[in-house]
Amino acid sequence: MVALPVFLQAPWVRMAPFSATLFTAPLLLAGLLLERSQRPRWCSAGALLVGFSGSWLAGCLFWGWCRLHPVWHLPIEAFALPLAIGGLQGRWRLAASFYLASLLGTACTDGVMALTGVMGWWVQVLEAPIQQAPQLLHQAALGVLEPLPLVITACAGVLLSALCWRTWDHADPAWRLAASALATTLAVDGLFLAAALWAPQLSGLI
Repeated sequence: MVALPVFLQAPWVRMAPFSATLFTAPLLLAGLLLERSQRPRWCSAGALLVGFSGSWLAGCLFWGWCRLHPVWHLPIEAFALPLAIGGLQGRWRLAASFYLASLLGTACTDGVMALTGVMGWWVQVLEAPIQQAPQLLHQAALGVLEPLPLVITACAGVLLSALCWRTWDHADPAWRLAASALATTLAVDGLFLAAALWAPQLSGLI
């Protein structure tokens, strides 16, 4: 559910942001119905789907209408933060854990992009003609390989990996779910960097 938006939501929002946003409704409805199931696995899957629907809606709103304003990325992604914090103490604990872990992953990604200078390329890449965008994205990725940006990126990756490792052994399934979401975020970020370096025309950022 962390990787799905990369391969499905990104191109969908690019082509038809309104319909992608409306898809939040069936996602949320399916989650609510599954959560009421008497089977524990279906119930957990429903709660997870509810949390995922929050991340899906935020992604649609940003990438559909605000993608040229990176400063709004994290605030829009955090629109359900009060609900998620409140949900940690009740039946929606899994939903809240998934949403909060995804939000933390987004915050870390944006923070590293800002510290390494990649954020400065954001608008240029998205506004460039489709023929020029891959080259600009490639240049941005090459900047990450400079000594200081590379150290920053590596340190962030190590810290997040250590956090995932520690929380994975927690007895509470919500913590293990959060660890999985963070670990997948790291993997997706690595995939984006690799694509920007070797096959920028395939990157969802364009």
